Amino acid sequence: MNKLLSKTFLWMFVGLLVTFITGYVVSINENMLNAIYSGYLYWLFVVIELGLVIYFSTRVLKMQPTSAKICFLLYSFVSGLTFSSIFIAFNISSIIYVFLICALLFGIFGLIGYYTKLDLSKISTYLLMGLIGVVLCTVINIFVNNSTFDLVITIIAVLLFLAYTAYDIKKIKTLSETSIDTEIIAINGAFELYLDFINIFINLLSLIGDSRD
Repeated sequence: MNKLLSKTFLWMFVGLLVTFITGYVVSINENMLNAIYSGYLYWLFVVIELGLVIYFSTRVLKMQPTSAKICFLLYSFVSGLTFSSIFIAFNISSIIYVFLICALLFGIFGLIGYYTKLDLSKISTYLLMGLIGVVLCTVINIFVNNSTFDLVITIIAVLLFLAYTAYDIKKIKTLSETSIDTEIIAINGAFELYLDFINIFINLLSLIGDSRD
């Protein structure tokens, strides 16, 4: 089990590294910034990113390990292209500060998921309902543009993805007891934990990050 978790966190770290490096490189390259943000290219990347999430989530357990790894790295890279806006909007010192806080909270809830004796699979439906609720409220607030509503949504989103972190760690432990290839379990777990971490980070950054404005 410890070996499986080591592989999972290694791949998660690689994915985060690809995303952050890609985002930073794009943010300091004026030509790349103009190419991405001056037209429809940014939204194309958003659509590709969403498509990769759906494809990977539904197919990963049936994929070959090499294909799954390539798909995960491709998603991490595309995410980095859209992630570049973070480096434009916030000070780098603030990004590092929030990253460390995010890593601490992520670690705490990861440990909770690993050591808890509770059957967290029972809360999966509630987590999904919460996620759908957050997405719908976020879309609604695009038109309402209420700062207080946005603050509430952001706080709920942080708590939701922290709960998802514990749930996903527990899920990895459960899958380790099945006949599924451990390489696939590791890359699938890395992908899910990557999404948890990124969402916690982005929402924390919007809460306590120091913007350049």
